[in-house]
Amino acid sequence: MKIVLASGNAGKLREIAAALEGSGAQLIAQSEFGIRPAAEPHSTFLENALAKARHAARETGLPALADDSGIALPKLGGVPGVRSARFAGENASDRDNNNKLLAALRNFPAPQDRRAFYCAVTALVLNPQDPIPLIAEGFWRGRIIGAPRGENGFGYDPIFLDESCGKTGGEMSAAEKNRVSHRGQALRELARKMQERGALR
Repeated sequence: MKIVLASGNAGKLREIAAALEGSGAQLIAQSEFGIRPAAEPHSTFLENALAKARHAARETGLPALADDSGIALPKLGGVPGVRSARFAGENASDRDNNNKLLAALRNFPAPQDRRAFYCAVTALVLNPQDPIPLIAEGFWRGRIIGAPRGENGFGYDPIFLDESCGKTGGEMSAAEKNRVSHRGQALRELARKMQERGALR
């Protein structure tokens, strides 16, 4: 089955393609159709993921898969949350966003104050009006360290420490990250649901 991937984020594209390898899905980036990204005005990852998936399905006439994800810190009231990619502004770079988050935590050096979790919600629709979209979510818990470590990953990975292994997302290989990350968890759950529903036949 051909599925449009409703994302222009190169890091997400790599991770989603790797996680669904062998599932039977042929993923095609929405950029190959010249589709402009959907608006993401909503306050939850679920609403944004659905909006992006329905937009891509409407524009292409194909089933569409979307992901909305971000990082949240309880100490900061859940910030940056759905604004993770735009935390430092609409055209912010990963470095800009990382620096803004580190600045926000400057007065909170205690590890318990730097607890953080990534959340990913994936949504698959077979058509724009699909009344029963397939939804899956995943969480990756850790904390924010004081300075970036590692060159891999994207987003907040270089400052996000997985305390179970002592590595940041930026220090992990792609395979290591996919095994434990929020997106890897969500995509494995989505693939299971797709097979149960028969969406890949």
